[in-house]
Amino acid sequence: MKYILGIFLFLNFTVSAQRVITNFNKDWQFLLNNDSSVKQIPLNDSGWRRLDLPHDWSIEGTFSESNPATTQGGALPGGIGWYKKIFSLPAASKGKMFFIEFDGVYRNSEVWINGNYLGRRPNGYISFRYDLTNYLKYDEPNEIAVRVDNSKQPNSRWYSGSGIYRNVRLVSVNKIAVDQWGTYVRASVFDRTGTLINIKTKIVNNSGMDQTILLHTEIFDPAGKMIYSDTNSKHKKFRITGTDAEHSLAVNLNKPQLWSVDKPSLYKAVIKIIKNGKLLDAYETVFGIRYFNFDVEKGFSLNGKPMKILGVCMHHDLGALGTAVNVSAIRRQLKLLKEMGCNAIRTSHNPPAPELLELCDQMGFIVMDEAFDMWKKKKNKYDYYSDFPEWHQRDLEDQIKRDRNHPCVFIWSIGNEIREQFDSSGISIAKELVNIIKNLDTTRPVTAALSEPDPNKNFIYQSKALDLVGLNYHQELYADFPKNYPGQKMIATENMSALASRGRYDMPSDSVRYWPDAKQKTMENVNGDYSVSAYDNVAAYWGSTHEATWKIIKKYDFISGLFVWTGFDYLGEPTPYPWPARSSYFGIIDLAGFPKDVYYMYQSEWTKKPVLHLFPHWNWEQEADGAAKTIDVWSYYNNADEVELFLNGNSLGKRKKENDQLHVMWQVPYTAGILKAVSRKNGKIILVKELKTAAEPAVVKMTADRNIIHPDGQDLSFITVKILDKAGNMVPNADNLLHFFVTGNGSIAGVDNGFEASTESFRNQYCKAYKGMCLVIIRPGTRSGKIKLTATAEGLPPTSIELKLQ
Repeated sequence: MKYILGIFLFLNFTVSAQRVITNFNKDWQFLLNNDSSVKQIPLNDSGWRRLDLPHDWSIEGTFSESNPATTQGGALPGGIGWYKKIFSLPAASKGKMFFIEFDGVYRNSEVWINGNYLGRRPNGYISFRYDLTNYLKYDEPNEIAVRVDNSKQPNSRWYSGSGIYRNVRLVSVNKIAVDQWGTYVRASVFDRTGTLINIKTKIVNNSGMDQTILLHTEIFDPAGKMIYSDTNSKHKKFRITGTDAEHSLAVNLNKPQLWSVDKPSLYKAVIKIIKNGKLLDAYETVFGIRYFNFDVEKGFSLNGKPMKILGVCMHHDLGALGTAVNVSAIRRQLKLLKEMGCNAIRTSHNPPAPELLELCDQMGFIVMDEAFDMWKKKKNKYDYYSDFPEWHQRDLEDQIKRDRNHPCVFIWSIGNEIREQFDSSGISIAKELVNIIKNLDTTRPVTAALSEPDPNKNFIYQSKALDLVGLNYHQELYADFPKNYPGQKMIATENMSALASRGRYDMPSDSVRYWPDAKQKTMENVNGDYSVSAYDNVAAYWGSTHEATWKIIKKYDFISGLFVWTGFDYLGEPTPYPWPARSSYFGIIDLAGFPKDVYYMYQSEWTKKPVLHLFPHWNWEQEADGAAKTIDVWSYYNNADEVELFLNGNSLGKRKKENDQLHVMWQVPYTAGILKAVSRKNGKIILVKELKTAAEPAVVKMTADRNIIHPDGQDLSFITVKILDKAGNMVPNADNLLHFFVTGNGSIAGVDNGFEASTESFRNQYCKAYKGMCLVIIRPGTRSGKIKLTATAEGLPPTSIELKLQ
């Protein structure tokens, strides 16, 4: 079976007199009030503070072992928060329909407008809206209030954040309008020469009487050129009997530009509602045209081209920013992953922010869009399990309707390591969830991330409802998948769980450690500083090193691809250590966004660009007896036949990858100086990399990912701070305390150093370097101008960097 076409719906529609989308993030008041007995809006204004959304109050708190979320939830506080906003509407807007739309509130949100209760939504990851129309006042103030209850902890296996952490909009439309998520666009591609586009539109009628309207459709190609428009003669009267109606349209497009991970071409459809010559609504849907296939023997293909899905799993926090959605931060994460060769994201284990999907559409990522981490059986004392019976259908339907138009979404997942795998209830629930999805979208396969690999013991698999078998870990069984699951298609939905701290190296490097082992939940502080070796020689007992599983995925065509656990370190789940560890060690990239060494293994395997990476650093102490310490030197490389290593100009020999090796290694007695690697192909030099022994810290160097940012109060610049010696070499073990000062139209949004066991607040104006590096995140104000960031450290000269706002 082929699954074709994905579309995505932009939420920032064209603003017009017909449909007005107002950014509703500005000028809220917030009160953290943990009195659970307060069920109505607190009237006393004392203690409230002004802020803009999105907002995560937990990230503002203090790391503590006693916080009830535990270290699994990031060791940060939860609680109960109140938000309120005062706004006015002109009398001229009376007669319009008004809705407030929330992209996500964590969790147990309740909403009031002018004291009128609108409803409750327990799911912390779902998007929802309320109709405000009947409760609004005009030419006088309106007050909207939101109560968010994240006090019952633990309720998550990772850091959830707290509050209105995604975007909010006020939407006004005429009484006849396209519904929320009201379009569904599908395409059938014929031999790349032609495409049949089917556009289904739901129109709502709140006029109180039957209506006759005209519908007009325009389609624009990726360059913005109109390529289809209804002519007046083709306008057909459309009758709406009752409160809603559905309209279908089929359009033929010749020689479509196909969406792919390398060239994510996007089209746009505009649906216009016209009555008596007046435009009532204009609704935009941006979409991509592509076709793909999962094959039992050959694996995955996109637009007829075989390829592996090279994915990573991602939780939703943005490191030092917490969970508060920010487009610049998400784009930075995706850019780093794209440069590594990653082409896919698994939204573990919940519906993502719409902005993530929009960026994946634009940047060319395949997405596995996941719904649940649990069904009726809980994983935490206060998690979603108690809400599942009442809310799962509504939540899943809303997720599918919201996301089904994104071309990046290729796979729906109904759950992760669900406990109903192990009893017969898994059969009936799996069937129900798949039916909910298929009633709304038949263009994509449905899977579940299964942790029980024995098909005879897995009741979700036995439901026969899944289109695609997703297996977590158990990579040693993948070779026998065709025998154990005859006739089934496979994807590895979660893999590796390898561990690493950036810049830490434990030898011997070819000895694999399993931390913790199967008998332990956490480990003692083996290394003395809560760090883990970055040689790719440590993994959790249920997983493997990065190299071990990738070799298997690479070998078998029937494996459609994989999703590495995880792309980035994330807050919470600090395997293998207890407190003070408070974030994960699983990431290929650390929490601050600095790649660990294994990033370059993936880059050498997943990209065609030349790669030569040499590690570890070249600053070592002598052995206790005064002898030279022997260092394991690794190199990842590609596009070359061999690598030759030199120490202070003397060749230490050539190495080449043999059999299925993914790196080469030398054992080198340490002598200070210059370690140099040279990769060659057919005797020709491809790349040269050097590591130099660094002297004492002498200079602070700051580099911005973007030196020009927008003065909108939301854009960000991520500034990497390095401690260098006089010659410009990074000092690999420098831990200087840096203080930061900002002048101009901006502020520090967060600081981080990527160390998984740091308990310093991300909101400090100072940060201790870890392995020679740290990060400062700068947020602009709302005026053009400049921002100057200055860094100082004891014994080092101050250093500044300047950003432009325009």
